[in-house]
Amino acid sequence: MKIKHSLINIDSLANYKNNKSNFFTPISLDQGSETTAFYSLVSAGKMQEENTLADFDTFSILLEGSGLFGFGNKLVTAKSGDCRLIPKNRESFFINTSNEEAVMVGFFLGPQGKGQPKMSYTDLTEVTIKTPNSETGGIAAKDGILVNTANTSLENMIKSEGWEISDFRLPISKIQGSTSTLFRAQFMPGSVHKKHTHQECDEIYYIISGFGLAGAGKDRIEVRSGDFHFIRKGTEHWLHNLSNTEPIEVVGIYCKAGSVEETGYVYNGEVTAKDLNERTGRSGAIICLK
Repeated sequence: MKIKHSLINIDSLANYKNNKSNFFTPISLDQGSETTAFYSLVSAGKMQEENTLADFDTFSILLEGSGLFGFGNKLVTAKSGDCRLIPKNRESFFINTSNEEAVMVGFFLGPQGKGQPKMSYTDLTEVTIKTPNSETGGIAAKDGILVNTANTSLENMIKSEGWEISDFRLPISKIQGSTSTLFRAQFMPGSVHKKHTHQECDEIYYIISGFGLAGAGKDRIEVRSGDFHFIRKGTEHWLHNLSNTEPIEVVGIYCKAGSVEETGYVYNGEVTAKDLNERTGRSGAIICLK
């Protein structure tokens, strides 16, 4: 049975390639989302071109690797767990200075009715990298936000309202002046984030590790590492960790909602044995950023 709510694994995607990085866009207007989700691989010792996105804010989290972030005229040390918000029309780049491939997941958010974001690139030079215009350090508010997940507080979510989440953090939200919320969550073995809806926003999440069963509307889909899942606003959804030993690690975004409260969160009840016994399949697509 074909599922209604897009679930796309990065292994199913064609990729936009250049000699510096591999770039994937699993969720975009093709799936009915005004937010574009991306997955970027940057080879060891490589650097992305400097890029600017007109009309789109960029949210990202560095999942693996280390290096340098460029924010306007500043170079800042980059490490795993770093979350960024780059405002529209601001220059940015990432340089992988490690010996391992770097992995980054993120989201482009633009105004309603805008199509696929268009990047403009400027080649970086060794001079740019070694002699930044200002010292590494604090970032001007106009150039963006940088915060590491490990340095953010655990949210005190209410279990009786469906939040069986061991570790839930909001590294970027309205607290930093953002109008969307980047979140990272951990679901321990056997735990369930129970049935709920976000009446005021779309949600996109990415499974970093682990596997489970996700409900979205009438869909009942097994999810695993590498999956992006797009949930339209007002759609009842839930997530159950099927493992007896491993947590599910998730990163995602509440699109154009600066807090959980602004998403219009409504708790809808328990996940039943019938829900857990149903399966409606998986979907895949070949998508390329052109």
